[in-house]
Amino acid sequence: MTTPHELGAIPDDRRMTVVDKRFVAAPLAVIFKIAADVEQWPALLPHYRFVRFHNKRRDGGGLVEMSANRPFALAKWRTWWTSLMSITPPGSAGGRPPSIRFRHVRGVTAGMEVEWQFEATKRGTTVRIVHVWNGPAWPLIGELAARRVIGPVFVHGIASRTLAGLAHAAERMATDGTRTEVSSG
Repeated sequence: MTTPHELGAIPDDRRMTVVDKRFVAAPLAVIFKIAADVEQWPALLPHYRFVRFHNKRRDGGGLVEMSANRPFALAKWRTWWTSLMSITPPGSAGGRPPSIRFRHVRGVTAGMEVEWQFEATKRGTTVRIVHVWNGPAWPLIGELAARRVIGPVFVHGIASRTLAGLAHAAERMATDGTRTEVSSG
């Protein structure tokens, strides 16, 4: 396997920011393992259509294609994107905090940067998903579309469901010992 993608810190100069945050009543190691194993997401999350790696890197990241549905009443809007992915597991060298980073490289959201952040607490783990972006390259309306529709309706709509579903799986594992099938990457 090849070297991991170096995606660096999430930029702080983008015009759109969407943050989803949730306390997960499970140890950091449990929720991190489930979140990092993106290939298993469709088995755990009914709104995910598929997750496919085009290539994998040594850290468990790589070039990954994802598709999820954004429900609207009875209709389901299909979304699709491809991202570079890198993983910094808990206890990494250099004291770097655990994170999962994505950089969207294909799809309407190309250029979007995403970071899953994990913080252990006495009772579990706080997980934040941060999305930053300048919007699509659409003259005059790109930023407006990102800030008013794509971010709050699509990004938040999918990310909040993803975080809730993965939190539920991790909490189930932590409270009743249920084994959720996840690979180590």
